[in-house]
This record gives sequence, structure tokens and C-alpha cells, in this order.
Amino acid sequence: MPASLEPTTAPAGPAAPAPRATISNRSIAIAAFSTIVEWYDFTLYLYLSTVLSRVFFGGGAAALATTLGGFAIAYLMRPLGAAVLGHFGDRTGRRRMMLLSMALMAAAMAATALLPTYASVGPLAGVLLLAWRCFMAFSVGAEYTGVVAYLVEGAPPERRGLVASLAAVSSEVGGLLAAGISAITVLALDTQSLEAWGWRIPFLIGAALAAGVCLARSQMEESPEFERMEADAGIWSAPLTRVLAEQRAGVIRGFAISALGSVTYYVGITYVPTFLIASHLMPEGDALGLATFAAVAVILVTPLVGHTADRIGRKPVLLFLCAAAALLPVPLFLLMSFGPPAQMLAGALLLAAIGGGVSAVGAVATAEQLPIEGRMSGLALGATTATAIFGGLTPYLGQVLLEWLKSPLVPGAIIALVAAGFLPVLARMPETRPKGRRPAT
Repeated sequence: MPASLEPTTAPAGPAAPAPRATISNRSIAIAAFSTIVEWYDFTLYLYLSTVLSRVFFGGGAAALATTLGGFAIAYLMRPLGAAVLGHFGDRTGRRRMMLLSMALMAAAMAATALLPTYASVGPLAGVLLLAWRCFMAFSVGAEYTGVVAYLVEGAPPERRGLVASLAAVSSEVGGLLAAGISAITVLALDTQSLEAWGWRIPFLIGAALAAGVCLARSQMEESPEFERMEADAGIWSAPLTRVLAEQRAGVIRGFAISALGSVTYYVGITYVPTFLIASHLMPEGDALGLATFAAVAVILVTPLVGHTADRIGRKPVLLFLCAAAALLPVPLFLLMSFGPPAQMLAGALLLAAIGGGVSAVGAVATAEQLPIEGRMSGLALGATTATAIFGGLTPYLGQVLLEWLKSPLVPGAIIALVAAGFLPVLARMPETRPKGRRPAT
């Protein structure tokens, strides 16, 4: 056969790497446990609120109210930050967004630690503190939802619930870390040293922690689902607009899930010590000790509920917890109001189990309501907005109504009404657990 007619075969080059189906365990660990920083700062400000009121506002009842009011105002910046950073995450990738948000958080905490005090610049000190709180709230707007989206998109499908729940676990660890560092700082220093310079130490630790997380995140892989979407030219040019036009049902469901999670967590867990102290049911130290037990309960319950959501589905778990949130909080607050310390602890632990359970399944369920192309933007509109409303405002509303009505049933009634109101939305929610394999027991 002439050479020109012989069949030819192109030399085989190196095979193209197969697209990744999941992210590495290292990236999962970095992402999941980096939410410690967000919740460290969140609770640090509250634990140090009495100190900050003296340092930045001159002290007194009005100064404390201003300090707490600034926290509430800053909290409303979170949806704006979620929308802006969520758009960035939908356009450029989860990894870049998570790097940006953590870098901004590190800068905000470092700047707070270096602020001048009321003694040196007068009322300007309080203005600067609130300005940096707003910047911090903007920075963390898409932090938790970004981590959850990254974990959901990179975890094995049959393990998404468990892996996403780790973000909720580490959030509670961040709160415990803030409590411990605040307590050590306050106990180790006299009042003069604390107000002169000691209050800066927890914020500097937070800034260092955020910088370390930012460095670790630089070594993370990108979400494999985002990479596949990018390769297929599936990136939306205006994700926020398209989500509003095409994914309103998913946004509403995400809002409902996050509203339930926020009210059960913020009223059913973080507000409980305030309720016990304000109602003269328990001294401050004992109430904070009870809150510590509740936090440990959340850490233990959360991964169990995440695993259960992988086994039987998101919807049945959410419906069970929503029904529990509608039926149990009123009698549990009643139990804490008239029972001995053991019953108070039991009531607090059951409330913590409900709140931790909703946070666990809610992490994966909210992300799965939205398509990959507009997931971050949709979570900003739904989940983050619900958190700002039902997380930032309901504890304040609960305290106001408690003082007005003089009834210990008020906090439980708030949880029950929100749960009952959103139960029909969750009942119509489609199941989003990936079909096929279930995790082995």
C-alpha cells in the first residue's frame, strides 16, 4: 500500500484531567471551620457590650442602649453585603468571594482594635465604632451563605447535609471562643487597664484569626460545580435580576427556612440568658453557664441532624422541627419560668436542640432551593434578609413585649407564631436530597 494511503493515527497526547466531582477533605475542613471567625466577632461585640459602652460612649444606661442599638443597625447591613458579595461570587467564583469577605473582616477587626476612645476624641469614638460595625456587617453578609454554598457544591451528594452542617457547628465554636477570650480578658485585668487597652486584645486576636483563615482559603480549590458552569459558559451576567425574575419560589422557600432557623436560634438560644436574667429567674453567672450547656448541645445535635437529612431527606426533617417549634417553645419557656434549675436547664437544652437542628438542615436546604448560576444572589435575597429580620430584630422585640406584657410566654409565642406562619411554605417545598445512594450508617 502506498505510504500516502496508509492510515495515520495522531500521536496520543496527555489525557485531559477529568473534571473534579468533589473538593478535597482539606478544602472542606478549611471552609467549614472558617465560619468560626464570623461568629467570633458577632458574639464578641455582645459579650463586651458593657465594656464598649464605657470605652466609646462614656458609660451609663443610655450608652449601653446605644451600643446595642448600633449592633442592631449594623446587622441590617448584612443583606446589602450579601447582595454585593453574592453577585461577585456568582460571577467570579465562591473561592474568590470567600477570600474577599475574610480579608474585609480582618481589616474591620484590626481597625476596631486600633480605634481612639471616648476619653481621647469624645463622641467621635462612638461614631467610628458604629461605622466599622456597619463595614463588618457588610463584609460578613455573604460569608456564611458563601461557605454553605461552597460545601454543598463540593461535597459528595450523599453527604451534603452532614458536610454543610459543619458550618453551623463551627459557628457555635466561634461563639464559645469569643466567650472564653472575653472572660479571660475581663478577669485578668483591672477596670482601668481593661478600659485603657485591654479591650483591644480580643479584637486583635480576631483580626489575626481572620488573616490566618484568609491565608488558608488561598489554598482552597474552587467549587467544582462553579467550574463546570464556567466551562459551559453558564455564568449569568446579571444573577440578581434573573433570580428575581425566574427563581422567586426558591427565594421565598429560602426565606422561610432561614426565618425559622433565625427565630429558633436567636430567640430560643441566644436570648434565653437575657430572658432568665431580666425576669430575675437566675443570676447572671448561672444564666451564662446555662447558655454554655446549650451551646454544647447545639454542637452535638447539629451533625446528627445533618446526617439524618442525608438519610431521609430535607423536607421531613424540616417539617418535624417546624412542628416542634410551633408546639414546644411556649410550654418550655413556661417550664423555665416556674421550675427549679434542673427544669430550666432541661427547657434550655430542648430549645437549643430545636434551634441547632433547624440550623443544620437549613444550611443545605436553603442552598438547594436555588440553581448554581444565581445561588449566592438568591441566598442574599432570601436567607440573609430573613436572618436580618428574624435574627436581628426578634430578640429586641421579645424583650420589649416581655417588659410590656409581663408574661414569660412572650418569647415562646414569637417562635411559635413564626413557625406556624411558615409551616405551609415548607409543606409545599419539594424534596431536594439528591436521589440515589444514601450514606452508610
